[in-house]
Amino acid sequence: MAVASMIDPVGWLGKYLEDPEADTDLPRAMLKSFAEAVMSAQASLQCGAGYGERSAERENSRNGYRTRPWDTRVGTVELSVPKLRRGVYSPEFLLTPRRRAEQALVAVICQAYVEGVSTRRVEDLVAAMGIEGISKSQVSRIAGELDQLVGEFLSRPLDAGPYKYLWVDALTQRVREGGRVVNVSVVIATVVGAEGRREIAGIDVVTSEDTASWTEFLRCLVERGLTGVELVISDAHGGIKAAIASVFAGAAWQRCRTHFMANLASRVPKSSWPMVATLVRSIFEQPDRDATWAQLETVVDKLTGTGFADAAAFVLDAAEDILAFTAFPVEHWPKIRSNNPQERLNKEIRRRTDVVGIFPNRAAVIRLVGAILAEQNDEWAITKRYMRAESLKTATAALAAGPPAPDQTPAA
Repeated sequence: MAVASMIDPVGWLGKYLEDPEADTDLPRAMLKSFAEAVMSAQASLQCGAGYGERSAERENSRNGYRTRPWDTRVGTVELSVPKLRRGVYSPEFLLTPRRRAEQALVAVICQAYVEGVSTRRVEDLVAAMGIEGISKSQVSRIAGELDQLVGEFLSRPLDAGPYKYLWVDALTQRVREGGRVVNVSVVIATVVGAEGRREIAGIDVVTSEDTASWTEFLRCLVERGLTGVELVISDAHGGIKAAIASVFAGAAWQRCRTHFMANLASRVPKSSWPMVATLVRSIFEQPDRDATWAQLETVVDKLTGTGFADAAAFVLDAAEDILAFTAFPVEHWPKIRSNNPQERLNKEIRRRTDVVGIFPNRAAVIRLVGAILAEQNDEWAITKRYMRAESLKTATAALAAGPPAPDQTPAA
């Protein structure tokens, strides 16, 4: 009430309307006047007397004003903050030290960054909100608020095991290093825990997908608690296969069907691909192990008899790798016989990172991709389970996944 009595609403509005240089945004002007009235009242209390008042109880006096920008939801307001002759008056209830922007603004910028909006476009977004003076470098620093969240997510213990199934894959991003733009690989691991829920196990940025990089990445997952892996699903990259054999000795390896089909397509004329693709896909649609291997033999015979001997040989050579899933429970087959869940996740990451184009450094890649995956992990935690927990308890051990019986193995 004391502050309200300091402001004459009618007089203030009349003066505002008559001033040709007044701010054209009335809400912002009203907020400025009210905030300055509050600060003036608080400064008077600190001085022990009002502005220009003679009093024996006065302990300090005014010494002009200093301007300070205040970022609000109605735009940037230039406040006149009272100065004192002795000591410092700081309106901490309005202007938090070292942070002028409201938490809401920080949240907006961070969310825009996670959604894949580049820092240049975020600057335009902030300007559209009526807030001035935020540069691209400031936007990047504000986006650094995500670092703590992402760091905690990537270093959390993996204690929901055993994790019987592990998907690993990599996607390429462009990063500026040493004055030039280079390609780096973002490696991602996804697992299914004992309760049947999917989980992002971890990510890393490596220079190349060699055995050493993959081995280091997988060992870090093991150190954080990744145990019980019986099947690893990935593409046929030599570095991944060698690292899997080294870190998860005894675990079976399933070749990603998506990558396999892409490799097969390069061996078939484009006009004939729909027919060949339909034949090969029929292998994965069988109800049990025996039917699956029998269909593989049938498809190989058909491809050979129709002039696609190269494709038939390619399918036959990869038979054990693409059908490793047949050693596991049938109800898990739709989930583990391909790398589609990881491919869909990669597609969502690319959708958001393509807007950025070139990252300024590797830390920015980890920040953005890590925030996207942390968000996805939270969604998986509250959605329907990926697999039934009961079925995971009866999953076939990886050591049981050996080559098929001799009478089931198709002849060349």
